[in-house]
Amino acid sequence: MLGYLGHVFVGLMDNVFVGQLDPLNLAAVSLANSSIFFIMSFGIGFSYAITPLVSEAVGGDKHSRLKKVLYNGILLNLILGILMVILSFGIPKVLYMANQPPEVIELAIPYIRIVGISLLFVMIFQALKQFSDGMSLTTYPMIAGLIANVLNIILSYAMVFGKLGLPAMGIYGAAYGTLIARFLSFFALWYFLKYLSATKEYLRNLNWLLKSKPIINKILYLGIPSGFQGIFEMGIFSAGVWLAGTLGAIHQAANQIALQTASITYMVFVGFGIAATVRVGNQKGRHDFKEMKRIATSVFLQTFLFELIFTIAIIVFKHQIPYIYLNKEYASPEKIAEAQSIYDLAVRLLIIVGIFQISDGFQVVFQGALRGLQDVIYPFFITLFSYWLVGFTVSFYLSNIYGVTGIWLGLLTGLTTAAVLLFFRFRYLAKKLV
Repeated sequence: MLGYLGHVFVGLMDNVFVGQLDPLNLAAVSLANSSIFFIMSFGIGFSYAITPLVSEAVGGDKHSRLKKVLYNGILLNLILGILMVILSFGIPKVLYMANQPPEVIELAIPYIRIVGISLLFVMIFQALKQFSDGMSLTTYPMIAGLIANVLNIILSYAMVFGKLGLPAMGIYGAAYGTLIARFLSFFALWYFLKYLSATKEYLRNLNWLLKSKPIINKILYLGIPSGFQGIFEMGIFSAGVWLAGTLGAIHQAANQIALQTASITYMVFVGFGIAATVRVGNQKGRHDFKEMKRIATSVFLQTFLFELIFTIAIIVFKHQIPYIYLNKEYASPEKIAEAQSIYDLAVRLLIIVGIFQISDGFQVVFQGALRGLQDVIYPFFITLFSYWLVGFTVSFYLSNIYGVTGIWLGLLTGLTTAAVLLFFRFRYLAKKLV
């Protein structure tokens, strides 16, 4: 959980620091990060393919296969990372076509270009992290992420506001802090795994001789549908940001507060999803399907307990959460009035965010369990149907009636549909295997 929170924590600190400047800068960071995360979501989803292959090999005691999985996983993630950087440079053109506020886009463009470069380091980090997760060594990715995030807080704060002898760069200081943090997270994790007794043999002498067409094909088979599942899910949230942008900067900023809050809890659920992938994959390797079903049920119940905690916490603290991102003492009365409007909208949105913790957590962990069974085709179509044919349609329709609140009602509908369908898919496969 803490390892995955590192991804969202980078964006969180950018929002917190930039939100102290003014609402326009907060809207620009919101637009930029949602657009970049749209691309990044495919890469992260693609990298998930490494984990079930590793956990299955560990469960089946096929340790000679692990080094090949690692090498080919890094190779494919590296190639994809380069393509993602190239794609990120085309985001501004898409934003203009999507009718986003021009003043917000102008502020966002340099930020997008700087943070876009960091996607290469994200993908190499993900290859190492998914390999480590598959071996049940989750501590070291967590430590690497925490180190990078502490440095990100220090650097971003210094470069946004001009502290520690560094120039005040505003929104672009946050971008450089993110770039540096993501490089350091990759470097730290590589260092840990290279010298850790359980993994060092797998990182030695990684070379072209380890290239394996069957493993590449397996990663592509699992990774491409998983990547698109990430696109479908993150894409609908990015589309929500764009829909909010058509309503104005105030709606977009309020939407970002709700989205950032949901993103934090989502990464906790991703941690449960990876736990489900690893443990289900272990039992698949051992062909112990009764134990697999018991373990999966246990993860589902743990997830439910966290969902209840998050639901209660978000609804109870809905009046306090917006002030994490907003400054009560902006320089001008106009900005104070804008901040109050953002606050009022955000409080309403956070009620919906609290309710959909149940659906969000379940759909993530059900996907993780299915990924452990290496079942990716049915979830691909389930997520496409749920998020876009159901969720986006409802969001688009209700946004014309209820504004940004309608967008979030649509998101809730899409996630609930996905959770129900994914549950029945796993239940069917588990019964069949047992």
